[in-house]
Amino acid sequence: MTSHPRPPLRRTLLVAGAASLGSFAITAPRAQGTDIAGGKPISLVVSYPAGGGADLMARLIAPGMAKALGQAVVVENKPGASGTLAAAQVARATPDGATLLLDASNFAVNPALFDKLPYDTDKAFTPLAVLALYPNVLVCTPGFEARSVADVLRLARAKPNSLAYASSGNGSAQHLAGALFEQLAKVELTHVPYRGGGPALNDVMGGQVPLFFANVASSLGHIQSGRLRPLAVTSSFRSRALPEVPTMAEAGVTGHEVLEWNPVLAPAGLPAALRDKLRNAIGRAMEDPEVLGRVRALGGDVFRGDPTQFLAAQRTLWARVVKERRITRE
Repeated sequence: MTSHPRPPLRRTLLVAGAASLGSFAITAPRAQGTDIAGGKPISLVVSYPAGGGADLMARLIAPGMAKALGQAVVVENKPGASGTLAAAQVARATPDGATLLLDASNFAVNPALFDKLPYDTDKAFTPLAVLALYPNVLVCTPGFEARSVADVLRLARAKPNSLAYASSGNGSAQHLAGALFEQLAKVELTHVPYRGGGPALNDVMGGQVPLFFANVASSLGHIQSGRLRPLAVTSSFRSRALPEVPTMAEAGVTGHEVLEWNPVLAPAGLPAALRDKLRNAIGRAMEDPEVLGRVRALGGDVFRGDPTQFLAAQRTLWARVVKERRITRE
């Protein structure tokens, strides 16, 4: 991700499809005295459907977690309501380490988007990890006249609201990336929401809408084939997957860092010993060479910072953007 020195543990979302669908269990030989919740299977509840980025990350780390803990790890998909159904289920669970949540970056946005949530985001969870950080990339239709971010800004300032960008829906990561871009660059674009990233991406490639803040992983093949032209990545460092593409800061828009990521959380009240055991297991799973290779191939980097601080900073950022840009779910 950037030509700048790479932060020790970075970054994503959301990504290419997982091979297996539905719930599945990974088991490993149990080491005596290491059981969580009496050794019963650990449920890793994923807030989005099978085949998406959150699901992919869950299935990548489940084997390593099972090996480290010596007990089964079951991936359970519970999609719906921007991840809040799964979050509510885990918030209500017994804090014994047997039920965990693997969510997406909307976890930090939902408190600002929803008038009321079925849980208190600040008090209902024990953050365990942020797995990896994935940048978005501003892409355009190949025939679009802009060849750089500077060109986009010039066109946008010449005719406010004349340029449009697509997103996968109101309040989505792509919508928020565009809103922050408008705010920082002091331009006004037209937001065109779609029902999902796939339809949005197709219309950008087809020329119906010129701009899209795409996930690197889902757009990389289209960029390599020439069906999309990349203008800038939304991380503070260049992407390994797109090393020739400048960061937003290099392109002239300072402060535009929009990352997609997946947190793992337990219910509030988890004993410190169990918290540390689960954090260690997740960390070992993420350091597996196969997992590291897959994450980096998808344009991401492993995050090794403090998950509690990271989540708080993301919540503060998106609460401000949602309020100032008057973003709603409708």
